[in-house]
Amino acid sequence: MSPKTFENLIEEVHGKGICQECGGCVSFCSSAEYNIIGFPNPNAPPEYINKDQCLECGICYCICPQTHYLHEELDSTYNITDYHSMPLGSYDKVYSCQATDKDFLEHGTDGGVVNSLINFLIEKKYIEGAIVAKLETPFSRESTIAYNKQDLISGSGATLDISTQLDEVQKFSTYTHSIPELNHYKFKKLALVGTPCQIYTVRCMQDLGVTPSENIEICMGLFCYENFFFEKSKLDKFQKDFNIDFRNIIKINIKEDLIFKIRDENNNLRTIHIPFNHLNEYMRSACNACSDFTNVYSDISFGGIGSPEKYTTIIPRTEKGKKFFNEALDAGIVKCTELNTEKRKKMVSTITQFSEQKIKRYLDFMENLK
Repeated sequence: MSPKTFENLIEEVHGKGICQECGGCVSFCSSAEYNIIGFPNPNAPPEYINKDQCLECGICYCICPQTHYLHEELDSTYNITDYHSMPLGSYDKVYSCQATDKDFLEHGTDGGVVNSLINFLIEKKYIEGAIVAKLETPFSRESTIAYNKQDLISGSGATLDISTQLDEVQKFSTYTHSIPELNHYKFKKLALVGTPCQIYTVRCMQDLGVTPSENIEICMGLFCYENFFFEKSKLDKFQKDFNIDFRNIIKINIKEDLIFKIRDENNNLRTIHIPFNHLNEYMRSACNACSDFTNVYSDISFGGIGSPEKYTTIIPRTEKGKKFFNEALDAGIVKCTELNTEKRKKMVSTITQFSEQKIKRYLDFMENLK
């Protein structure tokens, strides 16, 4: 049987509105130098550019996170016997930690652990840099490469100056196209910070030996319940519905809900919490077709849910992930809060609840899609 091609992706994924726009098919097309497929519209699924040059090799189909072509192979590699019965994936222990470096802690979304760990790996020369997401506006991120501490801090997005961007940008998305950046940094050992769909695509690439996936030294996965996308008109509606002026936002965080820290007209700080079920109309449609909340195929998973303020929830998964995390602990780069049996059980229960909610949303969505 001939391999499925980009034509099949259009029919089975794009046509159903479930393309995650991760960029894997565009970036790692075996004929990428001929510009076979691309993103003529950056806020829409990729399209054929030079269809007649397509080799019909099927790589794009195999690595797409929505085809699940290599699902059994990945589950075997990452010790997942049945994802729906183990929604947190394979792990030994869950931690709640924060960076000991005051700069990373101050600028970090939660406990500053992700950037602190990346910086540690760079200094130890395990990696040469990391592909991370830089927050441009509350709902717009850009992928960037970080080579040092200053790069990491400047891209953390803790402090926002967004007036110019709000006036100029007409479409906003919290989803960042990190995978295409890999092609610009071949031959470097990199860390990749990504969402579940991005990490899934990278693991498929690594399983198939697609260049330059071998240069990704560690996959650092973010907890992800949903990403947001809307045009300027919806941005205005969002501000009105939730009584938020984006120009006054100091910081955004995600724990059990979406959290905004606002500086009002009197220069007072206030915090606004918005439950996820109030945000459905702003969610990227394709997020409905993802069931992975805790990033089960990553080397280490990170999120805010389950941890107190200024702490990051951490789930080391692979042997490499555990090694790097333990080295950072031993070096005093991060410190963990003490969790007794009851606190740890509550933490796992909270994360599991969100995982199961996302799985149910996925199952309901896919059933209706049929």
